[in-house]
Amino acid sequence: MIDEGPAELVLQAAVARRHYLQNRSKVEIADELGISRFKVARLLEAARERGLVRIEIVRQGALDVDLSAQLQERYGLGHAVVVETADQDAGAVRAQLGRAAADLLAEVLTDGDVLGLPWSRNVHAMVGALARLPRTEVVQLTGAIALPDFDSSAVDIVRRAARLSGGRAHVFYAPFVLDTKASADALRRQPAVSQGLEAAARVTHAVVGIGLWAPGESTIHDLLDADEQAELTRAGVVGELAGVFFDKSGKPLRPKVAARLMTIDPQVLSGFREVIAVVSGEAKAPAVKAALEGGLVQGLVVDAPLAQVLLAD
Repeated sequence: MIDEGPAELVLQAAVARRHYLQNRSKVEIADELGISRFKVARLLEAARERGLVRIEIVRQGALDVDLSAQLQERYGLGHAVVVETADQDAGAVRAQLGRAAADLLAEVLTDGDVLGLPWSRNVHAMVGALARLPRTEVVQLTGAIALPDFDSSAVDIVRRAARLSGGRAHVFYAPFVLDTKASADALRRQPAVSQGLEAAARVTHAVVGIGLWAPGESTIHDLLDADEQAELTRAGVVGELAGVFFDKSGKPLRPKVAARLMTIDPQVLSGFREVIAVVSGEAKAPAVKAALEGGLVQGLVVDAPLAQVLLAD
């Protein structure tokens, strides 16, 4: 860069001040200073290159808007929200992501939409943080999981969201994972269960968690025995969302164990207008990337460490 003298630097500053701080157009600045608009453009470019002008996208509270915009652009997402989490405690991170997801959902849903919710710790946190929703029906997407350290069910999640929205709740009473395919088939034939699962065909928006196929990173993984876990690993499973298994390219898989799960079919999932995944932790990056690659999700609410990994490649 050629060293400019003080007069040139002051001119750059004068042009930059008018353009960036006073919102003047290049044509207006050219008329005021008696120069061409092309010279105005060159002066603005020179001011940026020299560092005389710095343009920053500033974080808004816990929302990292810059990382959010990068993530949205990188993966062509409908929505992306990146949260800077101050606490490393898993419960605290889940609560922060839940609040961000609740704010996003209240903003993007409109009257007449149909919301689908599976059982998930992150979905539970989001529903707990909801303060308002447009009038929407809410549909249960999966059965329930009983965990000793977690007092919640898919029915609870759906009913709470429906109460807030004033819409109808479509629920059914069934576990997420059955012992045998026969027992799962028998349960699916019950009218209340079959009607509940059929309501998923009308879902427009869903909020889900994503599990990495590894110990401690997927509730379903940890509910299966070691032989089944290994079988699914050999089949190429890298993750699951709402009980839908997928490989590293994001292609849905139907391993034998899927017949024992009380959840929606992958084809039903693909018919949703938008699936928003709420996920935390760098460890889950391979599963999230696969879900993005396969188009299984169109929106993300994630913590900053995970977002940075997703943007690193």
